[in-house]
Amino acid sequence: MDNFEKYIKDNKALFDVHKADKSKLWANIESGLNKPESKTKTIKLWSHPILKVAATVVVALGLFSLINIFIVGQANKNTQNYAALQELNDIDSHYKGLVAYQVKLVNKSTQLSSEEKKEFLSFMDELDIEYGLLKIELQKNVDSERILEAIVINYKKRIELIENLLEQINSSKKLDNDDVYTL
Repeated sequence: MDNFEKYIKDNKALFDVHKADKSKLWANIESGLNKPESKTKTIKLWSHPILKVAATVVVALGLFSLINIFIVGQANKNTQNYAALQELNDIDSHYKGLVAYQVKLVNKSTQLSSEEKKEFLSFMDELDIEYGLLKIELQKNVDSERILEAIVINYKKRIELIENLLEQINSSKKLDNDDVYTL
C-alpha cells in the first residue's frame, strides 16, 4: 500500500467535511432559469423590397441553370447516340457489301456440296443473330464504343471465315488442275 492510500484512509473524515448543499444548488439553477433573457434586436431582412427582388432573381437563375443543364445533357446524349448510329451505318455499309459478295462466291462454288454450303450459311446466320443482339445493345447506349468494336469484330469473323473457305476451295482447284497437267 502506498503512502498516498494510507494518508487517504487515515484522513477520511477530513474529506467528508464539505458536502454539497442540494437545496442551495437547486435555488441557483432555478434563479438562472427565471431570469428574463436580454432582448436581442432582430432585423427582418425580408421587409426590404430590394432583397425580395434579389432573392427572386437568384431563385429564377438557379432554376434556369438546372433546366439548362438537363437540356444540354440530353442534347449531348442524343449527339453521342447519333454519332454512334452514324458510325454503325458506315460500318454496315462497308462490311455488308463485302460479306454479301463473298457469300455469293460461296453459293456459286461448284467445289462445295450443298450440305457444306448449308452448314456454312447456318454458321453465318448465327453471326447475324449475334450482330442483331449487338445492335440492340447499342440502341440501349451501353458503352457504345465497345459495342461498335464488337460489331466490327463480328464482321471480321464473317469475312475471315468466308476467305478461309474460299482459299480452301481455290487450293483444291489448284490440286485438281495440277493433276491434269502432269505428264
